[in-house]
Amino acid sequence: MMALSGALRAAGSRLRMGNSPSTSMGLSNAATVNKIQETISDNCVVIFSKTTCGYCKMAKKLFQDMNVNYTAVELDMYENGSQFQDILHQMTGGRTVPRVFINGAFIGGATDTQRLHQEGKLLPLVHQCQMRRAKNSDLPCSLP
Repeated sequence: MMALSGALRAAGSRLRMGNSPSTSMGLSNAATVNKIQETISDNCVVIFSKTTCGYCKMAKKLFQDMNVNYTAVELDMYENGSQFQDILHQMTGGRTVPRVFINGAFIGGATDTQRLHQEGKLLPLVHQCQMRRAKNSDLPCSLP
């Protein structure tokens, strides 16, 4: 999680440089970084997605089929969706969606997530997060 926090701060710093029209409208980059960080840290599984994206639907269906709760942030439904996507690009090295995070760590896109599942590594990552949250009773998370 420490590396993720550093990446978020670095992304916010890089994106605040210069005069970007997106920073004058909606959320500031710092507020966007904070919102992304908060979403990732408050949820075991987060999928930054778009409602019209087939790969996003594939990633969400994978978690649904495993009976795993996830939080989807539909970037095309937010006024600041492209700003979120810019910051996610700085954080993860890619601008495409979906951007999938488990237990605070970026695991990749839809095909990366599918590969982890086929290798039997995806569910253990989710369970690791859920077990950690179960120990902290103030962060409820149900096991599938």
